[in-house]
Amino acid sequence: MTNLLNPRGKNSIDPRWYQIGVLGCLLGYGLLGLHFELSGWQAAATLASVLLLQVACSRFVGLASYELKSALISGLSLCLLLRTHSLSLVLLASGLTIGSKFFLRFNGKHIFNPTNFGIGITVLLTGQAWVSPGQWGSGLLIAVFVVCCGLMVVQRAERSDVTLAFLLAYPGLFFARAIWLGDPLTIPIHQLGNGALLIFTFFMISDPKTTPNSRLGRIVFALLVACLAYILRFKFYNPNALIYSLLMGSIFVPVFDYFWVGPGFDWTGRRQNPQNKPLLGIPIHSKY
Repeated sequence: MTNLLNPRGKNSIDPRWYQIGVLGCLLGYGLLGLHFELSGWQAAATLASVLLLQVACSRFVGLASYELKSALISGLSLCLLLRTHSLSLVLLASGLTIGSKFFLRFNGKHIFNPTNFGIGITVLLTGQAWVSPGQWGSGLLIAVFVVCCGLMVVQRAERSDVTLAFLLAYPGLFFARAIWLGDPLTIPIHQLGNGALLIFTFFMISDPKTTPNSRLGRIVFALLVACLAYILRFKFYNPNALIYSLLMGSIFVPVFDYFWVGPGFDWTGRRQNPQNKPLLGIPIHSKY
């Protein structure tokens, strides 16, 4: 029997299909309903480039399958979050995203969330790309849709713990700051009211391949990212605090896995034996 933290049965559907469906709906709504600052050529170039790069890198490392579902998730996420007027930067972000999956790995896991890495490095190095949190507006309907669908995705991916921990910690810091300063609570509500935060919470920080293996490790990881994001936003006034905080927090995941041992994740539902974790290399069930 399945439950909230272990929701997948033996023959359950790959959770990535749910994620692709949700991200695809959000992108369609953004383009048609909200008129995103995203041209058709950029969306097409992003999706085409990540799929082609996934195939090329898979062949380069000698994989028998291409795992195009993973690449499609990365491409849709890039379309939803990354904004630039340069085709070369679209290709750069796609290359960094897919390349990090194959070549920035430790113990069979991605060191960084691929999309977060692609966006963060592109924004940091070029100054000609950005993340636009205001593109989602403040509509209640879209927020409810993202939350409901996001909960379904993280439940099936068995990462609801990291999402819920972050949802408690990050907004909690905003409200605590407002209370400390004597500000009305409408201020943190307004600061937290954007779709980019919800996408980050449900589809980025909860990535099973880049979060700690143990439940305790995931909760500590979520708290660390929340604290880093808060510091970057209110001490350094960085508009991309969430993106950079996840980049920095991901570096500590191998440390958490070392001290708090847990079973490795595999999209098929199989689990690696935590007692036989390799120090280097890629476990046999690991997917790109």
